[in-house]
Amino acid sequence: MIEIAPSILSANFVDLKNEIEPIKDEINYIHLDVMDGHFVPNITLGPPVVKSLTKTLSPLKNFIFDTHLMIENPDFFIKDFVNAGSNLITIHQEATKHLDRSLQLIKSFNVKAGVALNPATPIETLEYVLYNVDLILIMTVNPGFGGQSFIKGMLNKIEKTKKMIESVKKDILIQVDGGVCAENIKDIYNAGANVFVAGSSVFNSSDRVKAIKEMKSKTNII
Repeated sequence: MIEIAPSILSANFVDLKNEIEPIKDEINYIHLDVMDGHFVPNITLGPPVVKSLTKTLSPLKNFIFDTHLMIENPDFFIKDFVNAGSNLITIHQEATKHLDRSLQLIKSFNVKAGVALNPATPIETLEYVLYNVDLILIMTVNPGFGGQSFIKGMLNKIEKTKKMIESVKKDILIQVDGGVCAENIKDIYNAGANVFVAGSSVFNSSDRVKAIKEMKSKTNII
């Protein structure tokens, strides 16, 4: 499965339904970036806003609402984001003291569980929790700000992630977030990624459908 997951952090929140409606046939994921001002410098969405967003966008399509928690103490808020409409919740390995327990908590609500790794965090830190993981998110920029450039050194990390997943013979998605665009998506895809978070490369484009199609075409995804 190959997916483009637009990050609404780069969209116009005032008119979000009309931002998403033209591209709904090209996507299945909506990526929601949640920041708390502690784990990362910025503050973005909380559960009430996510609930409003999922309620607004659900009539357009049965989207996967992919909620990326860039927050400290994520266990305290997981239930709230599930109740807000999240189908997939990704937490940071660096943000929880007991990662396995946190993943079990997410799974207890019958939603998919993801783990995100900052650029400096080794993939080996996930070796003993893979049985509870549905998605691994490789951050290819330092989290907290949109519009950053892709860190090329992360291609090797994506390759190592793919090999680790293959070694346990489990169906785990590899998502990449940060600086994804038409110019580099082929290299990222070849390294092993299959879910691509794209914010500014989609929403800052004058033709968003064309921008998504162009990224897909780079990996022969139609």
